[in-house]
Amino acid sequence: MQAAAVGSESVKKRGFLSFYTKGEEIFNAVSHIAGGGLGLIFWAALLALSYPDPMAMTAVSLFGFGAVTLYTMSALYHFLPDGRAKGVFRIFDHCTIFLLIAGTYSPYCLVALGGTAAGWIVFGLQWGCAIAGITMNAIAMNNKVVKAISMALYCVMGWMALAVFPQLYAALTAAEFWLLLAGGLAYTVGIVFFALGKKVRWFHSVWHLFDIAGTALQFASILLILL
Repeated sequence: MQAAAVGSESVKKRGFLSFYTKGEEIFNAVSHIAGGGLGLIFWAALLALSYPDPMAMTAVSLFGFGAVTLYTMSALYHFLPDGRAKGVFRIFDHCTIFLLIAGTYSPYCLVALGGTAAGWIVFGLQWGCAIAGITMNAIAMNNKVVKAISMALYCVMGWMALAVFPQLYAALTAAEFWLLLAGGLAYTVGIVFFALGKKVRWFHSVWHLFDIAGTALQFASILLILL
């Protein structure tokens, strides 16, 4: 019996079994289906505003692709029944977090800070970190060292804007800046709920709502940059 329990826990850690109740998983899936739908709307709106500037269109497409991909992979992971496919989509779910962070930075680096050394350096660092994080998680997501590095990367990537704070503050209007900051704070507060999500019922679901809020706030900031 003890061996069976240990085996079941091992399988759960690999993501083949749900960490959450059925009700939570339904909410988790539906909330991020909504997030994916919003991502498509955001992407289309930003593309329309950035046309015909190729740099701006590329930048907003990286943001839109990151948002749509993350919310789609997350919704599928939470929607799928227990089994190997759920484990695979859990990996996709975690990998696409890096896409969203780097994608969100892209309009700020290539449009707001366009043509500056600071913009290109942060852009390169963001996508370098994203590629490293995706590679590590694809190979060994459940490794404790990889988990620790991933959490560190999320935080470093998320708040890398502090390294170019003077340039970014000068390039943005007050509304653009405060919407960017509010989105970052929404993501950061959400991490608390994410960290406790496997211990406190519905906390993971609350984290989903903070994610969507963060994406929406930063979309609004990017929208104003393009207007």
